[in-house]
Amino acid sequence: MEGRKIQFGRIAGALVALLLMSTPAFAQEGSGLDLVDMFNQMGTAALAVAVILFIMSFWSVGVAIERIYTFNQATKQSKMYAPLVAKHLKEGRLKEAIALSSAKEYRYSHLAKVVLAGLQEYQFQQESGANLSREDLLDTVRRSIQRATALTSNDLKKGVSGLATIGATAPFVGLLGTVIGVINAFVGIASSGSGGIGAVSAGIAEALVETALGLFVAIPAVWFYNYLSGKLEFFNVEMDNSSSEMVDYFIKKTT
Repeated sequence: MEGRKIQFGRIAGALVALLLMSTPAFAQEGSGLDLVDMFNQMGTAALAVAVILFIMSFWSVGVAIERIYTFNQATKQSKMYAPLVAKHLKEGRLKEAIALSSAKEYRYSHLAKVVLAGLQEYQFQQESGANLSREDLLDTVRRSIQRATALTSNDLKKGVSGLATIGATAPFVGLLGTVIGVINAFVGIASSGSGGIGAVSAGIAEALVETALGLFVAIPAVWFYNYLSGKLEFFNVEMDNSSSEMVDYFIKKTT
């Protein structure tokens, strides 16, 4: 999965870079100044800021694609899993329900992970011969389900917080590049001894490109973060409902 994420990030990033670098910018009379020329003329500091922004963009796109794929698989597999495990439990086939929950075709299902934890804990307590009271048995199963829910929720959140960080910091990184570009513009004025457009055009263009790059990185990251956060809330509600249903099932079973 990590390899797929890196591959998607590289492909998306390459396409973004190709699109940006093929876009004409600040054309000057008699010359075609484009982003390729501009990047070649950038100073070390400005170029470092641009590289950081590109890396942030590649990473955020890769994480978003990998999480969207994982969430879609989790939704699809959970919809198929829920009615099947419910049928096994209603018929009292505990071992079949455990086998179903641990099957590879449901490895992305968040519901399967939560239900499996409860079923395995209940089966372990029944087969271990521990003379637990009804309340102690239910508390043990409940804690096992809660641990599985917390671990599954944390696994689903993997990488999502990074999108929020990129969305919040990318405009400021771009602003840093903007400041560097403005400084270069003033250096051009000082070097030429005049304030003509020729002295400041390269620095101003560099500053504006850095600003645009910062926004270009931040806006998709914020969109992806909001979308994935909504999906995470939905998954948490589903896992909480499944946990409650599992506890109710064991309450009825131990009555």
